[in-house]
Amino acid sequence: MKNRGKVDFKAHIVNLLERKNEINLQDVAEATGLSKDSDADRKAINRILNSLVEQGLLEKRGNTRGRVYIQAIQKLSEIDLQSDDSFKGIELSKNSKKLLKYISGPLQSRKPVGYNQDFLRSYKPNETFYLDKTQRLELIKIGCVENQILPAGTYARNILNRLLIELSWNSSRLEGNTYSILETKRLIELGESAVGKDATETQMILNHKGAIEYIIESAGEEHISSREVCSIHALLSENLLGDPGASGRIRQSAVGVNGTTYIPLDNPHVLKECFDLFIKKLNQIKDPFEQSFFSIAHLSYMQAFEDVNKRTARLVANISLIKENLKPLSFADVDQDVYVKALLGIYEKNDIDLLRDLYMWAYQRSSDKYSALQQSMGEPNLLKMKYRNVIHEIIQKVIIDRIGGQQLVGVIQKLLEVKEVPKTDLQELFKQIETEIMSLHDGNIARFKVRPSEFEEWKKMF
Repeated sequence: MKNRGKVDFKAHIVNLLERKNEINLQDVAEATGLSKDSDADRKAINRILNSLVEQGLLEKRGNTRGRVYIQAIQKLSEIDLQSDDSFKGIELSKNSKKLLKYISGPLQSRKPVGYNQDFLRSYKPNETFYLDKTQRLELIKIGCVENQILPAGTYARNILNRLLIELSWNSSRLEGNTYSILETKRLIELGESAVGKDATETQMILNHKGAIEYIIESAGEEHISSREVCSIHALLSENLLGDPGASGRIRQSAVGVNGTTYIPLDNPHVLKECFDLFIKKLNQIKDPFEQSFFSIAHLSYMQAFEDVNKRTARLVANISLIKENLKPLSFADVDQDVYVKALLGIYEKNDIDLLRDLYMWAYQRSSDKYSALQQSMGEPNLLKMKYRNVIHEIIQKVIIDRIGGQQLVGVIQKLLEVKEVPKTDLQELFKQIETEIMSLHDGNIARFKVRPSEFEEWKKMF
């Protein structure tokens, strides 16, 4: 006899009633792989059928021997069938629930499908919208940081340490990485690998750090180029692929995706054509959130690279938000199983409903965390924002060249003269650099791209 605890009776009954007007105990037994001749199995089936009758979802007709069951006025298929509660707390539309029911079914019961080029080709930027107007306005409302116009990437730079940790950890976690957030923090800030962790996990997090820094450094670019997307993939996949040449290169061979009936494109010429079309349409989209969602949906679906596609999609989805100084999407509190199921809807049905519901929920969660961070930080220092690169370059040089003692002040002043900082900002900027240097410690030197060993040598100067 099968383990009844693993049988999703409700889902099987829904599927039966979509094909038949009425069902009986034998129908349910055959659908679930149980035996109508087994007393225990028969009792288990009767219990679930009677429970659905009591809930008003089924009606029973006939005597015990010839009893059949039909759907009640309130259709059973409209009831949330999430037996594992994986999407608990996430508001799902009726269509999303229907999609979830389908992709939660047995793999063998789902239709094998190939890459549908029309899914991308039919999308018309600024005419087609995956996120409706109400959703886009809601996202802007919760994602906006400042009323004033600031240089692209300013907000992300202001919260760089936190962003590197949060996004690196959450995106890696969605790939099954077992680092804790505290272990991730120590790795990113101090370069210390967690004891007992696989080297692949450590590499994955460090790769995220490098890719996120690259995105922020490129925030001033007007367009998202194919080179930028490929570079992000190269940074994310460094030392993780069997063929180092596959990093940052559109794949030349077929790939498969576990746990789905979806079969990605295997023609490299058509794949390159679709990738280029994706980049073209991505840059035509005006709304940053629509652009972000479009990235996740189509880069994940296209599987343009040999591996590391979902990670690339998640980071590319943040480019438009970082450019517009909106709060990033760090995928905080998103469960791995939930994320995979949302993508299965794209893979097998080209249906964005489930992923859209998850995106809306996930962005709210991420935004709440960054709002709390902003409150604890206070108002951003506008002078520090304006001269961020100057401050970082000077502090980096001071540490690497081991400048300390009485010569420190004079060196900073000379470096500022070289930078040709206006006299109106010079004194305040000097004070800001002094404050930053006095505040240096092991946990914040990552901002200045200084290695822990270099920092330790510099400290000996005092």
